[in-house]
Amino acid sequence: MNLIILLLPIIAIVLMFRSQKKRQQQMQQMQTSLEPGAGVRTIGGLYAQVKAVNEETVELEIAPGVVTYFTKSAIAAVLDRQEYDAIINGRPADDEPAEPEVEDADAAPAEDKPLTLTKESAEKGDAEGGAPASK
Repeated sequence: MNLIILLLPIIAIVLMFRSQKKRQQQMQQMQTSLEPGAGVRTIGGLYAQVKAVNEETVELEIAPGVVTYFTKSAIAAVLDRQEYDAIINGRPADDEPAEPEVEDADAAPAEDKPLTLTKESAEKGDAEGGAPASK
């Protein structure tokens, strides 16, 4: 009985070290597999595309023409192309664009006059499509 009480914490510690070592190996493998053009997610939740991989840093393009530098350890996940496209564009790459919605024939026609916010339209009020008169 006393032997079980002594062995149980030792077994738990061994299992914790083993799982942590496995996670470190996976992270190391992911960091070495980084290549330009891959989509990634940083530990801060930023989605970006890899532009260049240096010895300890990675150049990430977070918007067209905007390149930032991150350490390799700041990369949480490397995403496959379809998953990255679905996150960035809101749809998978192989989906076709949705067809435009058909308007109801019973709906009131929309006015073609653009909304203007000039002093004259403010005096006219909302009746003619202008901004409401200020008090």
